[in-house]
Amino acid sequence: MKSKDMKPGSNPDKSSRMVPMSLMFVVLCGFSFYLGGIYCSEKNRFFKKEVEPKVESRREVAVPSSQMKPIAFPECGSDYQDYTPCTDPKKWRKYGNYRLSFMERHCPPMIERKECLVPPPEGYKSPIKWPKSRDECWYRNVPYNWINNQKSNQNWLRKEGEKFIFPGGGTMFPRGVGAYVDLMEDLIPGIKEGTVRTAIDTGCGVASWGGELLDRGVLTVSLAPRDNHEAQVQFALERGIPAILGIISTQRLPFPANSFDLAHCSRCLIPWTEFGGIYLTEIHRILRPGGFWVLSGPPVNYENRWRGWNTTVEEQKADFDKLKKLLSGMCFKLYNKKDDFAVWQKSSDNSCYDQLSLDSYPPKCDDSVDTDSAWYVPLRSCLTIPSQNLKKLALKSTPKWPDRLHIAPERVSLVPGGNSGLFKHDDSKWKVRIKHYKNLLPALGSNQIRNVMDMNTLFGGFAAALIDSPVWVMNVVSSYGPNSLGVVYDRGLIGSYHDWCEAFSTYPRTYDLLHLDGLFTAESHRCEMKYVLLEMDRILRPNGHVIIRESVYFVDAVDIIAKGLRWNCQKQDTEYSNTEKEKLLICQKKLWYSKSSQH
Repeated sequence: MKSKDMKPGSNPDKSSRMVPMSLMFVVLCGFSFYLGGIYCSEKNRFFKKEVEPKVESRREVAVPSSQMKPIAFPECGSDYQDYTPCTDPKKWRKYGNYRLSFMERHCPPMIERKECLVPPPEGYKSPIKWPKSRDECWYRNVPYNWINNQKSNQNWLRKEGEKFIFPGGGTMFPRGVGAYVDLMEDLIPGIKEGTVRTAIDTGCGVASWGGELLDRGVLTVSLAPRDNHEAQVQFALERGIPAILGIISTQRLPFPANSFDLAHCSRCLIPWTEFGGIYLTEIHRILRPGGFWVLSGPPVNYENRWRGWNTTVEEQKADFDKLKKLLSGMCFKLYNKKDDFAVWQKSSDNSCYDQLSLDSYPPKCDDSVDTDSAWYVPLRSCLTIPSQNLKKLALKSTPKWPDRLHIAPERVSLVPGGNSGLFKHDDSKWKVRIKHYKNLLPALGSNQIRNVMDMNTLFGGFAAALIDSPVWVMNVVSSYGPNSLGVVYDRGLIGSYHDWCEAFSTYPRTYDLLHLDGLFTAESHRCEMKYVLLEMDRILRPNGHVIIRESVYFVDAVDIIAKGLRWNCQKQDTEYSNTEKEKLLICQKKLWYSKSSQH
């Protein structure tokens, strides 16, 4: 051993070595104790902030509802009359232009959330009742002239006095939407036969296509992005036609895989073959095996139409050939073609996908992302392959409408605890509940209520029990709960994933009735009740109704907060009047006008 005092190889006395070693041991122990003290004090300093909010949140939940105080919510300014928090055009500049991603959902952070009541436009009237609303609406309810001015030659709509009139025209509907759908029925016999029930219209205009299909037994989700001038989705919902704000851009649409029987694009201006065909891969994902994709407009019928498209016949031919090649690589087959229509059909089984090689384009997706996951999930330019475990998923194996409404779908087994017995019990339960609801709210089942939302459905039983009423129902399944939305679509109903900690993808004043069953019990640990109720107020029409089915604690709590929303509420027993575990709260929103608009 080397040291300053001894030369190498010298032998020190053993007792002289023990003293410095003992001193070193004492020093190290003391230093370790010192570091431990610093660590503990710093840990308390940093982690104390994380622990304290959890304790506070438990204390808040435990506050008796009788001790809660009403909140007086102020009015938002009149410039918020069409406020859509997660698709706000005022915020578009903050986001990139790539693939129009600024039009996707971008919800405000908590610090920027509005705690005010969204006012109606000046001169707002109660909407025209269904079915008359399909053909006309009040101008003051959707006071936008852009479409009327820019599309007047295409008969999308026209202004007559205090109303907008919808004559059923469109870019590709020169003879009216009825004649357009007649030709489509000739090309796809399954529409008349009841095989095709659910559809999605991408780039829907004022939703005349979806409105026309309602009389033919087809329920359509009309999809269009929020915009500054056209207000397409707002017009659709004002007419009483199902619609939702959305765009195929960088994220999946909020629907499960293998849902829609038919997808439609009528000159929707989506660049289907660009970006590796990524937009078509999303259509492929949400279409049921054997489902149809209908395209009318460029480049279909380019031989006769190219002169009006500001292009050349060679360019349009190349585009059409590229589209056909891309669809063939996705296992679509050209099913029918006539005039301005081209219809492709998705493969009904996996035989085509089994033949795809590693060099195929687009490639098959790996299994790293659930095909049903669709809440802020990025689009991928690859094919999602239907599960081989589901033998009855294809359109040809799906019961025809209306039989499919009450038959337990195969996908019910994918829901935790789900089976045909539970499905039938749920179906029967909601028939009893709806009968009770109609006794308490006579407007339900009449033309006073048209646009309905079930805010947290399981199998769509609430909507199924209302099938004979003049309503349509948007069935919402929590993005954090059991994934049962595929079952809803298998029944021939429509819906969307959503997280109620955020705003829904719709305009203000678009629903006549909102229904929830245990939503606050399930989500109050994540979503603050005040903000959920403010969002409900935003999307509820004046004079619209709310049915809340909850535990007594939450019924009492909502009743208190509802006073600040200007709702009139009544507590009611459930159909089982002897239970004290849950109650009903039935509310109606008042029609009021902004003070600033009354000067």
